[in-house]
Amino acid sequence: MRVFPAVDILGGKCVQLVQGKRESATAYGDPLACAHRWIEAGADALHVINLDGAFGDAAKNADLINALVKETGIEIELGGGIRSIEDAQLWLGTGVSRIILSTLAIQNPHCISQIAKEFGSDRVMAGVDARGGNVAIHGWQETAGNYLYWAETFEKLGAGSLLYTNVDVEGLQKGIAIKPVKDLISHVHVPVVVAGGVSGRVDIALLRDAGAYGAVLGSALYSGKINLSEAIEESR
Repeated sequence: MRVFPAVDILGGKCVQLVQGKRESATAYGDPLACAHRWIEAGADALHVINLDGAFGDAAKNADLINALVKETGIEIELGGGIRSIEDAQLWLGTGVSRIILSTLAIQNPHCISQIAKEFGSDRVMAGVDARGGNVAIHGWQETAGNYLYWAETFEKLGAGSLLYTNVDVEGLQKGIAIKPVKDLISHVHVPVVVAGGVSGRVDIALLRDAGAYGAVLGSALYSGKINLSEAIEESR
């Protein structure tokens, strides 16, 4: 199983939020410095979110993210504020490995097919952000139907992978909820990366044994509750 350290960017800083709330942000300094820190600790991929984009300013942090892609040279999945096919094309042109489509994928599902046809399915990851079993969109403020239905729909439309985020446990550092993860993995045939609540080696082991393709480490990694090298070791 792959381990993806998160580099979430807000106002040019690397931050972590609790439950996606902007006012909960804890800053951890320069995003490039954080990225290099995780690479030096053994990471071979990063999960980068443009939080300013998610909050409505899609162009913000573009230069910083471009620099991060070029300087690190490793696998990067990027999400946050990709609200049009043009946004997707722009970001894929920077050299990120794949983009994460969440709200856009719900509002315009066929964009997945269009982008996959142009760039390849492996570069299109559909975001399945779930609260109480329903997908959450627009910064997790609204819900839009059963998460398993949407996951199957995204796969049929050509998404090469899925990012499942359990909004109910995200940022709380209290562990994952494994049942909805298992239900999702059993419903689709594409790789599933899991975010939300990954707080210790036991969570890594549960996801590995459930067949998850990857796990995103966020708040627990930055707070020191989970150690990156130990997480990578547990994932094998």
